[in-house]
Amino acid sequence: MMEDRYFSPDPAQRQVARTLYETVQSLPLICPHGHVEPRLLADPNYQFGSPVDLLIIPDHYIFRMLYSQGISLEALGIPRQDGAAVESDHRAIWQSVCDHWYLFRATPTGIWVRDELSDVFGIDLKMNTANAQAIYDAIEEKLAQPEFRPRAMFERFNIEVLATTDAATDTLQYHQVIKESGWGGRVVPTFRPDAVVNIDTLNWGNHIEKLSTVSGIDVTDYASYIQALEQRRAFFKTMGATATDHAATSAYTAVLTDVEAETIFQRALAGKATAEDAKRFTGHMLIEMARMSSEDGLVMQLHVGAYRDHNQRIMDGFGQNMGADIPMTAEFTRSLKPLLDRYGNHPDMTVVLFNLDETNYSRELAPLAGHYPILKLGPPWWFFDSLLGMHRYFDGVIETAGLYNTAGFNDDTRAYPSIPARHDVWRRASADWLADKVVRQIIDEEDAAAMIAAMAYKLAKSTYKL
Repeated sequence: MMEDRYFSPDPAQRQVARTLYETVQSLPLICPHGHVEPRLLADPNYQFGSPVDLLIIPDHYIFRMLYSQGISLEALGIPRQDGAAVESDHRAIWQSVCDHWYLFRATPTGIWVRDELSDVFGIDLKMNTANAQAIYDAIEEKLAQPEFRPRAMFERFNIEVLATTDAATDTLQYHQVIKESGWGGRVVPTFRPDAVVNIDTLNWGNHIEKLSTVSGIDVTDYASYIQALEQRRAFFKTMGATATDHAATSAYTAVLTDVEAETIFQRALAGKATAEDAKRFTGHMLIEMARMSSEDGLVMQLHVGAYRDHNQRIMDGFGQNMGADIPMTAEFTRSLKPLLDRYGNHPDMTVVLFNLDETNYSRELAPLAGHYPILKLGPPWWFFDSLLGMHRYFDGVIETAGLYNTAGFNDDTRAYPSIPARHDVWRRASADWLADKVVRQIIDEEDAAAMIAAMAYKLAKSTYKL
């Protein structure tokens, strides 16, 4: 593990990058968006289980690659929805993963896992057939120690704040336990209403029934539905939430009249909503969520451009979020205009845009964020959350939007031990990109030092009001 990894081979740029990186290397981690389960941190004695439980089964980045090479999810121990048998020998699963680890050469996953093995677990062996069982033994030994329990790791990782992602109908019981435990770690929820907003969601009616139960409001029409959502947002705020999160296939927004919204809502309750209904209702509700954010101050995140669960066989057998999501082209300028017409010039509101269509960075997203006061650009997301993806992102947006219309970094991970590795890659990529601008005399070292502090820490903290 070279200290100068991921920096340019050019000596002048490398020296500047090293100097810049050293100024932010030890800053606390701001984690404003991710998918770590709060139950891990609610129990001070929580243990992760086996190395496979920790690193393989929760991580679709890993098993989607293996599946693409003909390795079944059953063979990797991924639970089936029908409860049918899957491989239960975790040593055998680990051996198979290591036998095929060459598939991850030069990928972000290869970088993250190598870095976390070294920096988190103190293991400098390469993942391969010969080392598989020795690595398994070393991780297993570490996981049995108190300092490798989630709360201890939270403190060792120097996490200042971690935001989870929670359904609108979540009772936030684990957040309540954390809050009442006296532990000093700051863990906050994020309000994610997709399951009750997107009326084409599987079993949408069941989610609405749950919304009625947790809000204490009998949701029978559009008006009571809006009231219940506002009640839930208020509750999330009392539990420390500073943001909401919304996923949509496109950035389409549209204004419906109350009568139109009520008509679609009633069709959805009756199980008769059409695909066009779903598109129009989601587009309308994004504007409604913006309206609510303008009133309650919650930062609104919009993740656009994923065709989720593309592989029907995997969806049927294993459920959602099993690595079969594919990026789609996206359009923002026309699609967001109805929302921006109403709220784009709001003086005290933030919408953070995430996108899976890389070609959009310089064409639409940077010009939009470079003009509308409410817009900020989230970091490269998902398929582009990579060393080279970060460089392309900086090249695509900063000349037009400027750095301070971006939202800094978030790790967006379910893989808890990968958090410091992901932040470290971002900090190194930022240092290297800025160093290039210094040696080209586009900026000076004083500017670069201020910019990397913003990229590594300050932007995420200010954007998300943390």
